[in-house]
Order: sequence, then C-alpha cells, then structure tokens
Amino acid sequence: MATPLPRSAGSITTLTRAEGLLRIPGLSEGVKQDEEVDAELLVDEEEVSNTVMVIGSHDITIDILGDEIRRRGEGVRISSGNVGSLGGLMAIKKGTCHMAGSHLLDPETGEYNLSYIKRYLKGSKVSIYHLVLRDQGLIVAKGNPKNIRDIHDLTREDISFVNRQTGSGTRVLLDHKLEQLKIKPESIAGYDHEEFTHMAVAVDILSGTADCGMGIFAAAKALDLGFIPVEREQYDLIIPSPLLDEPNIQAILEAIRSDHFRERVINLGGYDPSMSGQLWTEVY
Repeated sequence: MATPLPRSAGSITTLTRAEGLLRIPGLSEGVKQDEEVDAELLVDEEEVSNTVMVIGSHDITIDILGDEIRRRGEGVRISSGNVGSLGGLMAIKKGTCHMAGSHLLDPETGEYNLSYIKRYLKGSKVSIYHLVLRDQGLIVAKGNPKNIRDIHDLTREDISFVNRQTGSGTRVLLDHKLEQLKIKPESIAGYDHEEFTHMAVAVDILSGTADCGMGIFAAAKALDLGFIPVEREQYDLIIPSPLLDEPNIQAILEAIRSDHFRERVINLGGYDPSMSGQLWTEVY
C-alpha cells in the first residue's frame, strides 16, 4: 500500500520521510485506486514488509508508540496518516491500513466508536482495543489574555477560532457541544478554518493566527499554551480481527501494554493509559 506524502511548500522536507518513489508520466492524470505499479524503494524491502500502517485520528501517543516499538528492537515500524477518525474507518473498510485510531462520540448513547463501526464497517469483524483516555478542550494563548472561559465565548467578536477537519472526532465532539448549547457554527469566526492535527491547531494559537482552538491538553502543554478542559474522551485502536495473529500486530499490542509506554504517555500530560492495550469488544 502507498500513502502519499502531503504536498505543500515544505514538500522537499517531507520527502525525507519517503520510503519509495512512484513516477507518474507527464501526460497521465495519475494512478487509480487499486492500480498496481512499480515503485523505486528507498529503504530495504524487509523494512517495508515490517511496516504497520495506522490511519485515522491524530494523537501524539501514536508517535510515542512508533518510537517505543523502535526502542524495543522488534524490527517493526509504524507509518501513520492523519485523516480523521471517520477516514480511519474508511481505510479499514477499503483494506488500506492495519489499524485505525478513532474517538468518535455518539451523542445519543455517549459511547465512543461503536455505533460508527456498526454503521460503516457492517459485515466486517473488527476488534477494538483501548489506547488512552485523553483530555480535550480549548487551547488558548499562554496566560489566556482574551479571558476565554468556555465554548460560549467562541461567539465573541474579538475571538478567532481554528477548527479540526470534518470527519475528525474532535470536530464531532465540538459540533455536539455546540448543538447542546444551541450555538450556531456560523456565529463562530474561524469555524471553517481547519487543521488536520492537534499540534497544527496549537501552532496556530502560538503564532497568533487564531485565539482559540479545540485540541488535546498534551498539544497545549508541548507548546506551553493555556488549556480549558471540555471533555475526557476515549481513543481506541480498531483492528481487523483476522490480522490479530500477525506478529507485527502482536508486537504493537505488547508495546502498548508495557509499563514504559504508559509512563511516557503519562508524562505527556492529559492522558490516562491505565487500560492501554486492553480488548474492549469485538464487532461483527
């Protein structure tokens, strides 16, 4: 499977993450989904074979997990793509990843992920493993100079907001809170300003591009920003059940259950990894 790197002004820098090159002829419109093509590998073939693809919601603990698995010398690597929780479920459905990170809240039941999995992965057998509980809230500038207290303040004329992309669990949570409070999205300046990761939201706050954004405490702490708690949510890993016996998948689950991984996660702040690696349930 191939995960394209993002294209932007920093494309030369992102090229350093590439594991292979796929050349598209100049007069071609591109490569179609499921089309098989030749690629020039930039890493050993064994390294590619031992790569586990994690697609879905962005979370800093996935980066910690990737580092932890390298530290353990398992010979397994993690390649992650941040496309939002719903995008992760679609990747599972298409068979283009080994596991997906998700934290989709069902406003009607208060449960995370289950109803979405039953809706979008109907007929597929998947296993849901706990990764972490984490604190979501409003990230604000250090010292909270705009004196933002809660979600009601997002409608103030002097507040500019930065949002997460449609399909992300963070966006679902925010929209649920807005509906509860009867706040119209169009009343929030910057509601349509979207970023794809928690750290990107935090950077927007740090740079002054926005006054406030929805994100996790760990991202705020990493950049020494202010944080106003809104919700403690459940972040899970969804794994197709037929893959569970694969050695690479087992190595990752063992790493998640390790005391060293949990200690590192706790040090990030705003996380509870006490159930990390526990099987929550299976869905057929």
